[in-house]
This record gives sequence, structure tokens and C-alpha cells, in this order.
Amino acid sequence: MRALRGDRDRGDRDRGQVTIELLGMTPTIIVTLVVLWQLVLVGYAFTLAGNAADEAVRAGTAAEYDRDAKCRAAGLDKLSGAWKEGATAGCGGFGTGYVTSDVSIKVPVLFPGTISFPFNVKGHAGAVEEAKN
Repeated sequence: MRALRGDRDRGDRDRGQVTIELLGMTPTIIVTLVVLWQLVLVGYAFTLAGNAADEAVRAGTAAEYDRDAKCRAAGLDKLSGAWKEGATAGCGGFGTGYVTSDVSIKVPVLFPGTISFPFNVKGHAGAVEEAKN
């Protein structure tokens, strides 16, 4: 009889252990999720910058007049409001046969449209000028 009561007492002492362990791990889990989300935002910023640079250089090579303005506008056109705020786009190399485009996007901290990191993600693209007939 004593052995049974000892086993039951041991089970009572472990009661709540899972709750305590979960509470202890919760900050670690939350920090891990925040870091992963931030890495997703950085990766997405690289994707946006590269795509914007491609769009800009495509518009710059196809335009017949005011190429620099059309290039800049096309580079910022596909960016949504929160990503467009600190973005810059520029083109160069007109008349050389090879047009280049550079786009710079600010990386947000946790949510686009809030504070940003002090560094920018850059996208670069180049294309051969189209022949004008």
C-alpha cells in the first residue's frame, strides 16, 4: 500500500511541470518567430528591389523620349505604398548601347510602413538598348 501512495505522490509533485516549461520557453519561441519574420522581410525587399530594377531598365530601353523619367517611374510603379516611401530608382548608360538601372529600398523593422533599418537593399539590372527604326 505504501508503494502505491509513493508513486502517486511522485506524480503529484510533477504536476504543472509542462506549464512551467512552456512559460519558460515562450520568450524564446516569440524571439525566434520575430527573427524569422524579419528575415522574410529582408528577403522580400531583395525580391522587390530586383524586380523594380528589371521593370525600370525595361522601360528605359523601350522608351523613345524622356527615358530617364520613364525609367524612374517604372522602377517605383510596382512597389506598394509602404515599400515605395523610401525607395529610389535611377537609370544610366543611355546612348552607350547598354542601359543600367539601380533601385534602393529601405528594409522595414517588422512591419512595412513603420521604422526602417539604417541600410537599404539595392537591386541592379541592365539591358541592351532596343534598336529604333
